[in-house]
Amino acid sequence: MRSKFKWIFTLLLAFSMQFSFAQEKTVTGTVTEGGLPLPGVSVVVKGTTRGTQTDMDGNYSIKAKTGEVLVFSFIGMKDSSATVGAANKINVAMAAESTTLENVVVTAMGIKKRQDEITSSTQLVKSKELTQAANPNVVQSLAGKVAGLQINTTNNGVNASTRIVLRGNRSITSNNQALVVIDNVISSAAILQSLSPDIVESTNILKGAQGAALYGEDGVNGVIIVTTKKGAKSGKLNVSINSSVDFESVSFIAERQRRYGQGWNGQHISYENGGWGAEFDGVVRPVGLAQADGSYIMAPYSSIKDNIKKFFNDGTVYQNGVSISGGSMEDGYALLSVNNQKTEFVVKGDELNRSTFNFKGGKKFGKWSVEGNTVYVSEKTETTSSNLFTELLQTATNIPVERFENSGNEGHWTSYYNNPYWMRDNIRNTNRSDYFSGIATLNYELNKNINFNYVASIQIRQNNQMSHTNGYIDNLQVGGGNHTVVSAFDTFNQNQRNFYGDFMVNFDYMLTDNISFKANLGNNLQDRYTQFTSVGGDNLTIPGLYNISNVTGEVRRGNGFNRQRKFAFFANVDLGYKEFLSLNLTGRNDWNSTMSQTSKDNYFYPSAGISFTPTKIDGLKDNKVVNYAKFYGNYIVVGNSSAVGIYGTNDTYGPGIGYPFGGLNSFVPTQIPTDINIKPEFMSTFEVGAAFGFFKDRITLEGSYFSTKTDDLITRRSVSSASALTTVLTNVGEMTTTGYEVELGFAPIRNDKFAWENRIAYSHSKSIVDKAAPDAKSIQLVNFSGNGIGIFADEGEEFPLIKGIAYERDDQGRVIIDPSTGNPMRSSEYKILGKATPDYIINYNTSFEYKGIRLAAVMDYRTGHQFWAGTKDWLSWSGHLVESAENGRTGFIFPNSATDLDGDGNYEANNTVVTGGNTYTSYLNYFSNEYRAVSENMVLDATAFKVRELSLSYSLPSKMIEKAGLSSLRFGVNARNPFIVLPKENRGYHDPEQSRSTGNDQGLAVTGQYPATRTFGFNVNLTF
Repeated sequence: MRSKFKWIFTLLLAFSMQFSFAQEKTVTGTVTEGGLPLPGVSVVVKGTTRGTQTDMDGNYSIKAKTGEVLVFSFIGMKDSSATVGAANKINVAMAAESTTLENVVVTAMGIKKRQDEITSSTQLVKSKELTQAANPNVVQSLAGKVAGLQINTTNNGVNASTRIVLRGNRSITSNNQALVVIDNVISSAAILQSLSPDIVESTNILKGAQGAALYGEDGVNGVIIVTTKKGAKSGKLNVSINSSVDFESVSFIAERQRRYGQGWNGQHISYENGGWGAEFDGVVRPVGLAQADGSYIMAPYSSIKDNIKKFFNDGTVYQNGVSISGGSMEDGYALLSVNNQKTEFVVKGDELNRSTFNFKGGKKFGKWSVEGNTVYVSEKTETTSSNLFTELLQTATNIPVERFENSGNEGHWTSYYNNPYWMRDNIRNTNRSDYFSGIATLNYELNKNINFNYVASIQIRQNNQMSHTNGYIDNLQVGGGNHTVVSAFDTFNQNQRNFYGDFMVNFDYMLTDNISFKANLGNNLQDRYTQFTSVGGDNLTIPGLYNISNVTGEVRRGNGFNRQRKFAFFANVDLGYKEFLSLNLTGRNDWNSTMSQTSKDNYFYPSAGISFTPTKIDGLKDNKVVNYAKFYGNYIVVGNSSAVGIYGTNDTYGPGIGYPFGGLNSFVPTQIPTDINIKPEFMSTFEVGAAFGFFKDRITLEGSYFSTKTDDLITRRSVSSASALTTVLTNVGEMTTTGYEVELGFAPIRNDKFAWENRIAYSHSKSIVDKAAPDAKSIQLVNFSGNGIGIFADEGEEFPLIKGIAYERDDQGRVIIDPSTGNPMRSSEYKILGKATPDYIINYNTSFEYKGIRLAAVMDYRTGHQFWAGTKDWLSWSGHLVESAENGRTGFIFPNSATDLDGDGNYEANNTVVTGGNTYTSYLNYFSNEYRAVSENMVLDATAFKVRELSLSYSLPSKMIEKAGLSSLRFGVNARNPFIVLPKENRGYHDPEQSRSTGNDQGLAVTGQYPATRTFGFNVNLTF
């Protein structure tokens, strides 16, 4: 009987256990890494499609049965698993596939390597850092975050232009900007700027030349490798929504004198453009020209601080995006992302509207893997001419600018230039562009050691630009001024088609128990085609009808096309010994159609690198103090022929002067040909570096030194006039670029509740022109002869070099004064006034995290360089310069000056000879002519300290939002470029980053550029 009850009891117990195992319940927990919450971790019930993701606090919640297994996965981390038991809470601590300094990263040609195996300097910037301040421009969001990477916003606007340089200049005339690669395909900075940062997973910056060696001459200046997101690994469908709004305003305006008002020669004249009027007295007076009703705008004759700043509005930047993703490579994954950016700039009517569509998918079929990626970007910009800022700068400080918005040219505050409001509304440019990129990747795994991979891409871009200027006739021409504007209409269409293809055979073997062998053999094809047509004319017959049939007279027209083809064979070999010693060898042979007419059209570029990681040696592993140490060195030789035009080596002809004539036409050979024996510039680079991690990476230290020798510099060389040629593009000159970088990371606090992370970097690079040309010691890139300033490459000096008209000085450095005129003596030839590259850059990045709250900041400091301030030059003649009013408007003793009164060549301190004369008129003439003629006065210290980003965000705990079906919800506020500190001598004339172009002629900031801006905004991100 007892055994019978025992059997029944056992049966009931088993049934109860089976029922309990089958009962589904809610399991919650927190996933951490290094004691910190880890957001975005995929949590999947093994063998099912049930899954979720951790929120920004690392929390998750999922339905599961007792006995089921939860699998936790995250990119760069080892997968972790846990069996659901009686407890309802499971916390998981994930570990990186290796330590922080050993993450697996995507390198050249899409080859993935452990940090130990990389033999040159790289730095990874993850999505969280790119998007922390909601910057819509991926390129700008990298500023201040990478040692050795200098990003300059050279021209501000609704669609700002940037310059990207890694480790300084290597060439005088060739391209010095870094190569951009997106999803293993060569692209451009312009395309990267148009992509939404929300679709970027990470950027890996290959700073060292050896890391970029597989790209041949395309990668000569380093590479920015961008990897877009694939979506979550879980089988669950994930939806993410991002939205932000930012408010943009002008940061600063050039400081102008506030003692004297509108007028000339000391007299108040209501229609003048100068600030050479009488001293302010506060009396209400007429300003400007008569309005349409014959009345005048009346205002106190008093200074208004930053009055021209009121021309600008508060701009807005709206960003909205949604992405839907799910799956894995094994089961098939897909991601669809749609993003829109709408920007209304600080200039009314200047707008940008950009929509980005991205679809990405892939699946593994046995030994085959297929992935596809399509990106479509549609963009429209509406802009006016930034030259209106040049006109604004002539405005006296007593003028209430905003009251003239509806006055037109006829009622403008001056008769000598056009109303900036009229220019804003009547000079308009519309640019529409469509960009499509299709990338297909096919991989076949022959066996566990060999696979074949092919990447093919088609990129198509179409641009359509239309611009018009409405006409205006000034019938009054008050005071000799003339507002007349000739109407015009122009249109420009351009189509680009680029093909890019890589075929690679990849090998992965263990030759012995200790020696690993990896190799990649490949072929690269590139085909770039561009076609354009332009047409335009002046004097529109019917105002407001913008059609080429409406112009009169000779029509401007032009068209052309170009095609460049490249192909290459390359090889990469990685040998490893026991994971602590790696040798990398690469070789690439490039063929370039640009060089097809020369004596040689292909060149071989080799590289070699080695790395040693002692902390992977048995006996040195698991050291509690030094957890990671790596040393590396490399050498590479690569060329650069980007200075040679696509058809530069072909015989080309252009229209003859005076033709067409009647029914005749004429063509003459170019007067600026390219040497038929030209060859690429050759850069030989040597680099050494080291990386350390202390106390489980609580402290990290990385440093590198590099030296690049450039031979056969490509420049334009003057030739004898008897040859009927002006210049010839040829190989002359040599340059040496050296530099180093040091980056320190430290985390004073890092636990499961609070973390404080810091990175501070110091970088320095210097380019010296060792040889300019056999017959010249100086080569000019740009020469503004009218302003007495230019950018040059001088033998023995740093490049780019700023040279111009300077003061003559005695042997004590005192400015020599002409005793007969009182004017300082100025040089008859250009002298060195400065250099355009900083001595060093310091970057600082910091972040605090506490219970879902994250505060981050990015800042940098650049110093040791100079720039020419076009704004100061412009203000000097028009009487708005602060210096022109500091001590009244009469003659003065020039500071630190000397004279030779006796004419015997002996200079004495000047205490008697007056500069500027003794009248208002003579003083005006001094500043308008003599002072302005000395460009040394306009070359300023380019030092700048900038806070690039500030961001504060908060992620709500999962318990608060899980009932709403959300897995994460984050709110944030941010500021971009909120603070900038400039030297006292730069009175807000320019942001020193500004330049006339994105080319090598850095150091010239011109007036036709908008002032710097700052943004403040907020954002929200949610996932369900």
